[in-house]
Amino acid sequence: MSFSGKVKEELLEHYARARHCDIAELSAIVHMCGAFGVGYKGVCCLKVHTENLGVARKCFTLLEKTFNIKNDIVVRRNAGKDNYSYYIYAKGEELMAIRDTIVQAVCCKRAYIRGAFIASGSMSDPSKSYHFEIVCNDMRQAEHLRDMMNSFDVDAKIVQRKRTYVVYLKEGSQIVDILNVMEAHVALMELENVRIMKEMRNSVNRKVNCETANINKTVSAAVRQMEDITYIRDQIGFEKLPEGLRDVALTRLAYPEAALKELGQLMANPLGKSGVNHRLRKLSEIAQQLREQQGGASRYD
Repeated sequence: MSFSGKVKEELLEHYARARHCDIAELSAIVHMCGAFGVGYKGVCCLKVHTENLGVARKCFTLLEKTFNIKNDIVVRRNAGKDNYSYYIYAKGEELMAIRDTIVQAVCCKRAYIRGAFIASGSMSDPSKSYHFEIVCNDMRQAEHLRDMMNSFDVDAKIVQRKRTYVVYLKEGSQIVDILNVMEAHVALMELENVRIMKEMRNSVNRKVNCETANINKTVSAAVRQMEDITYIRDQIGFEKLPEGLRDVALTRLAYPEAALKELGQLMANPLGKSGVNHRLRKLSEIAQQLREQQGGASRYD
């Protein structure tokens, strides 16, 4: 089962304790995948269509639990597919409470967002990317849902996709927050574990890349130093060098892979890292001067 499916499965098993929250959740489901009409003698009628059996079951249960309204379910197999469509029909003046509900309480907002997600939402696999969305039928509905989500300090946005409007989140921390809002606590913990593992891998990769870059830099510098020292030796020998420069040149030739600090400790007259670096720069300048005197091209050309 996909991560999105797991979230919905958890939420489908969650029922609010208060009737007003049940009405808010039912209202969201109906707004996302249902429609109201007027039946015989002006009686309010409701039709809900979904391809998710769990959503159909929850809608049926909420209608029965909240209003004690008789409702019917019609199941139809989709042509050329292996799935089914579920149609729920209900009628009664009580349904006006669903159609005209105004969601204000925090608990009811939680329930409404939960209903909207199970009816028309989805999530990407957090091990691959962070994306949470709920598809709405029109801009007004999308703006209403976005504002309700943002009342919980997230930054939901809207994008048009063909004839629908999608309310979405793309930040992992905000998706964690909205899962908490919907009370999907098991999915929240799973997502947090994935986030922690991804952050640890990213941190390790950054350190490895940094260390690799430092090693490459050190090796490249050592190669240049060896070239300069070898050129000086072949052109004028080490006898004409001051004792300190001769010491560092001979030590570098003997230990080509040593770091500057280690190189200083290996010298006949031990020296600190900055002192070693200074003498190696002097050797580089001497080598460059010799190349210019010999009429050769600069190593940096």
